[in-house]
Amino acid sequence: MVVADPGEVRKPGEVALMFAMVYRAMTDHMHDLLAEHGREPLRPAHGYVFRYLHGAGPVTIVELAARLDVSKQAASKTVAELVEWGYIERCPHPTDGRAQVLALTERGTDYVRLADRLWGQVEDHWAGLIGDDRLAAVHDDLKSYLDSRYGDGRVKLRPVW
Repeated sequence: MVVADPGEVRKPGEVALMFAMVYRAMTDHMHDLLAEHGREPLRPAHGYVFRYLHGAGPVTIVELAARLDVSKQAASKTVAELVEWGYIERCPHPTDGRAQVLALTERGTDYVRLADRLWGQVEDHWAGLIGDDRLAAVHDDLKSYLDSRYGDGRVKLRPVW
C-alpha cells in the first residue's frame, strides 16, 4: 500500500479531479469485466437508466427524464436504443390509456444482475488495495457529502456520454 507523504499539501480542485479519474478507472475496469463475460459495455447513460428502472419499477419517459435531469428527447433517444437491443420494453400505462411506461425486460434484468456482481468485483479490487474498513469509510463519507448537499443523497444523475 502506498501512503501519501504527510507533508504533501492537497491542491484546490484535486479531490474532485481524482473522483472523476477514479470513476473513469472503475468504469473502464467494469467494461473489461463485461468483455470477459462476452457482454457489450453499454454507455454509463444506459447504466443510469437500468439502475433507475430496476429500483423504481415501470416509469414514464417524463419521469425518467426528470430523474436523469435530461430532456424528454434525450431520454427517448437512450430508451429507443435500449428497446431496440431488447433491454427495455414499452408497456401500456396502468391508468392512462394515452401513455406508456418503461420496464426492464428479462434480458435487461439479467444485465443488471451481472452488472451488480461485476461492480462488486470492481469495489472488491479497491477494498483489496485499501482495506474493507477504509472503503466502507469512503462510502460513508461520500454519502455524508451528498446528504449535506441534497438532503437525501439522491442527486440527479446527468449522463454525460
